[in-house]
Amino acid sequence: MNETGIILARHHDREALRRALRDERMEKIRRGAYRGKRPASADRYRDATERATARVLAVSSQLRGAVVSHESAALLHGLRLWQLPEHVHVVQAYRASSASARDIARHRLTLGEHERTVVGAASVTSLARTVADCCLSLHPLLALVIADHARALGADLAAARESVVGRRDPRGRRRALLVLAMADAGAESAWESWLRYLVLRAGLPRPMTQLRVPTPHGEFRADLGWEQFRLLAEFDGRVKYTQGALGPRHDAGRTLFDEKRREDYLRDQRWTVVRVTASDGPATALARIGRHLPPPPDEPPHPRDLPPPPLPRGWR
Repeated sequence: MNETGIILARHHDREALRRALRDERMEKIRRGAYRGKRPASADRYRDATERATARVLAVSSQLRGAVVSHESAALLHGLRLWQLPEHVHVVQAYRASSASARDIARHRLTLGEHERTVVGAASVTSLARTVADCCLSLHPLLALVIADHARALGADLAAARESVVGRRDPRGRRRALLVLAMADAGAESAWESWLRYLVLRAGLPRPMTQLRVPTPHGEFRADLGWEQFRLLAEFDGRVKYTQGALGPRHDAGRTLFDEKRREDYLRDQRWTVVRVTASDGPATALARIGRHLPPPPDEPPHPRDLPPPPLPRGWR
């Protein structure tokens, strides 16, 4: 077992590995790579993320001279993702053979020394380079989720812009620069990035993230806010309304009661509070917010560069 916790078959007794798999003490991560069997938790997304991370670390251990890149690098950097990558992305100097593994996406790109780093035991593209690669290659919503979180973690987005502008191939450049300009450190979840993406794609006024409004019952902090229009928008997930979900002292009932008191006060002060959930879908969510804002232009400013948002895998 190496320091990543990954066991490579080429370094171990094959028969011992087969016994461990049969006894469910080990699990296969990908061809030739294993790890100790882990019990499933109540959080399926966390389990899937850990397994995807293990697969990236396995590929990094198996391939010599490869640098983990794109959304696989984002995963190792701990960035939020709209969806987990289906392939492990790496930058390699040589072409793959026809027998190469299908779960690896190889990129022949030039990396400067300042564009490489090490995360754990894996060679990975730097945070800024990772953001640039993702902005150039991914759907803009997926890239925005990554860029938002990277900005919150202090990534140098100016360096990311330089990387985008410096590419010889101009394809995707304009869209990537637009996503970088849209990035906002205030987004605290992928769904908050999604909601802001809908607003900006429609040509509505750019909101302030985490707008704070004082009330006698405590501060109300909105995911998105337009102070000049006295409009606040919240993306509501289930977590904060689930008892103990945010720690043993988290009281979901008290959270709901306190929020109601603050919202009642804000409405008395002529603020509008709009709450959106994932089940609303893009059209409904946008309509509920847009009716309280000046109408968007007949032709949104970036229709070609900001296509409709994709659904997360598994969501219908």
